Amino acid sequence: MNAIVKPTGKLKGEINSLSSKNYTTRYLLAAALSEGTSTIYYPAHSEDSDAMRRCIQDLGAQMQEDHEKIIITGFGKSPSPVKELNVGNAGAVLRFLMSTAALCPEVTFVNAYPESLGKRPHDDLIQALEQINIRVEHQDGKLPIKIYGGNPQGGKIQVSGDVSSQFLSSLLFLTPLLEEDSEIEVLVDLKSKVVVGQTLDVLKQAGIQVEASDDFMFYKIPGNQKYLPQKYIVEGDYPGSAAILAAAAVTDSNVTMLRLMEDSKQGEKAAVDVLKEMGVNITYDQSTLKIIGNQTLNAGEFDGDHFTDAVLALVAAAVFAKGTSRFYNVENLRYKECDRITDFCNELKKAGAKVEERQSEIIVHGQPNGVDGGVEINAHYDHRVIMALTVVGLRSKKGLIIRDAHHVAKSYPQFFEHIQFLGANVELQED
Repeated sequence: MNAIVKPTGKLKGEINSLSSKNYTTRYLLAAALSEGTSTIYYPAHSEDSDAMRRCIQDLGAQMQEDHEKIIITGFGKSPSPVKELNVGNAGAVLRFLMSTAALCPEVTFVNAYPESLGKRPHDDLIQALEQINIRVEHQDGKLPIKIYGGNPQGGKIQVSGDVSSQFLSSLLFLTPLLEEDSEIEVLVDLKSKVVVGQTLDVLKQAGIQVEASDDFMFYKIPGNQKYLPQKYIVEGDYPGSAAILAAAAVTDSNVTMLRLMEDSKQGEKAAVDVLKEMGVNITYDQSTLKIIGNQTLNAGEFDGDHFTDAVLALVAAAVFAKGTSRFYNVENLRYKECDRITDFCNELKKAGAKVEERQSEIIVHGQPNGVDGGVEINAHYDHRVIMALTVVGLRSKKGLIIRDAHHVAKSYPQFFEHIQFLGANVELQED
């Protein structure tokens, strides 16, 4: 499916923000690892969260779902001896479940998306799993990956955090279930520390004890713990909402978004602070956010590691700011569904944007009068790229055609429906 994004001067209306994908996947896993019955209210529905649903069911979790909630009876530390798991294109789900699979005799994660997830590296987690008595067969750190588990042993574990924090989160979910106490030391650096904070938040809600150092580089995890069955409530999703906020910021807009918590632990909440710094009028009333656009956006310098999944949307907004913006400390964007630095910058240039890339930076020379557009864009199978390019298309002079736009469903299946409801001139066209 292609998205034909036409110039749009105004967005207006109220929408219910989608539920947090990050919290939903973590709650699903915590519920599956408990030995009782948990309830998750307002879970996200996306390809990623659906992949976690599917895989934990394959591993033995029992699940009932209606329009409001999921009721899950977990398998604890005794998952079913499944031979194969297909996580689709969900990197976080793969990485979380690679550790959980250590509780099974033998599990193969298949390579369903060789041009996307199949290209992403997982060496750091593989090396960490080998330290806890797990043998792993892999293709130079990539899918397909076979885990030979059954007897993981706690102890001292080292894991690198400079590619992804998901490797650490994966180990934090597994180690409390092991007989031995564990200590995890993060090597080199840790990307997306705020997202690790979400993992620790979910573990605490599930009754799991983890002692973390102030810098998130060292952890002590007592063994023989049990995940308690709980009731979880999923908050609104800032990573997906960032694209709606950016679209409102660059147009003459008055948009209200519900279920976005002002005190959220999601790192991408920083997108609100970035847009405010750029001159956008954003206010909260409890869990309701209102954004009024059409101000002259101001350029700035921003540490993107604090809001990894919102960087592309904010870069799209910066395309129309006055001055030069710099988003730094974002090298981990290169290891996502696509190279979100090189690939995204190349597509922005096609649309007429003036951008430069460094190994860990995106530099944007803003054009307040807009970009030409009038071209067809390659989305690189990446949901964040699709949403960010939609923002650019709305302020372009001739519009954009975004190829393979259906991949937005990976995290935000209702994205185009929501932005059309707000007044965006977008047409969806089958190939």
